[in-house]
Amino acid sequence: MTLPQDTGDLPSKMHAAVHANWKAFLIEGILLVILGLAAMILPPLASLAVTVFLGWMFLVSGVIGLALTFWARQMPGFWWSLISAVLAIVVGVILLARPVQGTLTLTIVVGAYFLAEGVTTIMYALEHRRELSQRWGWMLTAGIMDIIVALIIIAGLPGSALWAIGLLVGINLLFGGATLIGVALAARDK
Repeated sequence: MTLPQDTGDLPSKMHAAVHANWKAFLIEGILLVILGLAAMILPPLASLAVTVFLGWMFLVSGVIGLALTFWARQMPGFWWSLISAVLAIVVGVILLARPVQGTLTLTIVVGAYFLAEGVTTIMYALEHRRELSQRWGWMLTAGIMDIIVALIIIAGLPGSALWAIGLLVGINLLFGGATLIGVALAARDK
């Protein structure tokens, strides 16, 4: 894949595109903030919705992957592609058939992720504290916070499965929406 030669004016083109579509960014930001607040107010419902959504994503991607695998069966890696597609279909069906148990499993995975991310971030901060000068403390704090979140989630199982994913998705949607609103309002004025 090659890049176009005139990438120098890419930032100005991006700015012009955002300025021309600032209303769309604003509407999307407002919708994301509303969805984020709703997810934070009703985290069990949001957790279940995320599980069902992931179930459909796995199922659809598995079916498409299966079709493409048979379409290109002469390509190397046929069996790995076949196993991957079938596994995605099975995971999708399980998440859709048993969303409450799927939410519990996803919560365990999220807790393990936060734990691994926290340990990795702390190790990175300690390893690179000379290069990071004063900023390594922020990275260390972020790693500690990740571990605290992981411990809260893991220690609260199975009850934390009711709220953890929904709350985290809600926070993400809220901040993502607020960011889009800020970008839209800044682009409108320029």
